[in-house]
Amino acid sequence: MDGFGRSRRGSVEWPTVKALLLENIHADAVKSLEAKGYEVETRSGALAERDLMAALDGVDYLGIRSRTYVTRKVLEGATQLKSVGAFCIGTNQIDLEAATELGVAVFNAPYSNTRSVVELAIAEIIAMARKLTDRNRDMHNGVWDKSAVGSHEVRGRTLGIVGYGNIGSQLSIVAEALGMRVLFYDIADRLALGNARRVDSLDELLEQAETISLHVDGREENTNLFDATKFAKMRPRALFLNLCRGPVVDLDALYEALTSGHIAGAAIDVFPSEPKSKDEPFVSKLQGLSNVILTPHVGGSTQEAQVDIGRYVAGKLNDYQTTGSTSMSVNLPEVAAGPIRERRIVHLHHNVPGVMARLNSLLAKHEINIMSQTLATKGSLGYAITDIAGTDVNGLLSELEALDETLRVRVL
Repeated sequence: MDGFGRSRRGSVEWPTVKALLLENIHADAVKSLEAKGYEVETRSGALAERDLMAALDGVDYLGIRSRTYVTRKVLEGATQLKSVGAFCIGTNQIDLEAATELGVAVFNAPYSNTRSVVELAIAEIIAMARKLTDRNRDMHNGVWDKSAVGSHEVRGRTLGIVGYGNIGSQLSIVAEALGMRVLFYDIADRLALGNARRVDSLDELLEQAETISLHVDGREENTNLFDATKFAKMRPRALFLNLCRGPVVDLDALYEALTSGHIAGAAIDVFPSEPKSKDEPFVSKLQGLSNVILTPHVGGSTQEAQVDIGRYVAGKLNDYQTTGSTSMSVNLPEVAAGPIRERRIVHLHHNVPGVMARLNSLLAKHEINIMSQTLATKGSLGYAITDIAGTDVNGLLSELEALDETLRVRVL
């Protein structure tokens, strides 16, 4: 065997490993995979479902960003696909339930662009507080309006952070360094950093904060988290930012709050529906409002972040390919696998009693000695990595594939 192994979904060995990277994933990711012997195809834009299904013929690894939707239909048709790498933070564009059922590992980059998003949020908070967009527009129109009316320092103002994960907590630190008072609300039990203070409810946060910044995930229950009711509960003339997920904000309600003057300004980087490429027009009700900063989902789009993301996710895909490691996988049980000593069996299976006994029984039947073995479970799945002595595995793989509990198996 060539080390690339086989899976139950189309038990065929492939002489080369093919990766498809979409949406202008950084060139460092391409170079990293090509240097390790992968055949890499790149495309600049996102692909619609039908086009993606066609493009995945013969592909082992798929790399996407936020605009490509990997649906159940796509995953069911991609019988050779081993893993999907989301070269971004979010994974709501991937049907994780289907990926899990089919044994397709999903990896993302939960930390690499954190700083970039935080810096954009800080820049927009200052820009809105100082009315920089108004001053910029006036100057381009030949108007010299050297006025302090409506212009404020951010020092001493209260920032309310909704969602205190990787981005929210780092925003907390930077904002506090600027002299802001920081409050946060999160449904999870999060440790407050610095002098930030946790509040017990979202309503309490809205009552106290002069600026609200959203940093929640795209789970279904967060859809329209901020609607007309929430905007009405915000302090008059507050500022509002959404740099997390488009569907969490009712843009019609935000429009009404902005045009009524209840909300003084907003900065929006993500939208419920976004163009798949720059060739498609962008249309939003918020266009034309002078107190709104609109950016095209560029929170994490800095050169530094894209380099880090490209290297990180490409590394995770290669680790999964070459060692079977699922460390930091979004959906599979996590096993951090080191270098292969002689041969390695990676076995993804339904988490039911007796699976490991049947696996080890087959090894004993073939007189294969176990050098080390690691098992992790997560929900309905179990993942076992077994290092074995010797290289003669003739007949073993087909018997492992034939186990009712097997989802995927490879011999590396």
